[in-house]
Amino acid sequence: MNTAQYKTWDEFTEGIWRQNPVFVMVLGMCPVLAVSVSAVNALSMGLATMFVLVCSCGLVSLLRRMVPKEVRIAVYIVIIATFVTAVDYAIQAISLALYDALGAFIQLIVVNCIILGRAEAHASKNPPLPAMLNAAGMGIGFAVGLFALGAVREILGAGTLFGITLFGASFQPWVIMVLPPGGFFVLGAWLLFFAWLERRKLRRAAPTTEAGQHV
Repeated sequence: MNTAQYKTWDEFTEGIWRQNPVFVMVLGMCPVLAVSVSAVNALSMGLATMFVLVCSCGLVSLLRRMVPKEVRIAVYIVIIATFVTAVDYAIQAISLALYDALGAFIQLIVVNCIILGRAEAHASKNPPLPAMLNAAGMGIGFAVGLFALGAVREILGAGTLFGITLFGASFQPWVIMVLPPGGFFVLGAWLLFFAWLERRKLRRAAPTTEAGQHV
């Protein structure tokens, strides 16, 4: 893999793991906690956000040399709002039940700091392809984070996954998991898990660093 390919791959994977918007940067928590009651809702919101993120970052990158710096944020918001409107109508046409479940959080994608942040920090400074790859990675990372919460909450709170029953009739659902406090509990557990992984990684790297210093 040459340097250009490595840089492209690194830009794509950045948001999936190292800079995951949910578990590392802790951004966009409002929809993460609100719509992650079930795996379907969480995955749908994640995919909708990813679509808006990729399309808006691509267009921002194309227009980056034409937009005056003084009005760039307003232009970015108009671009994002255009794609959010398209997603809003698409979800409404595909499934009214899903549209009602996601509620106002579809429209609130417009002010999601992940999208505006990517547009300002990356898309406005890079060509379309790298900008869209970076946005796709961030979108996948956000969708993975939402799905991780939604799957756990649905399994524990209803005993199902994507509506499919996983346990027998004797299973007693943890009702709190489908209530607002459940979102905080599950998010806290995932953040604790990733913090443990990071500490474990640092502990493993420490002996190697010390050995190098002694040599």
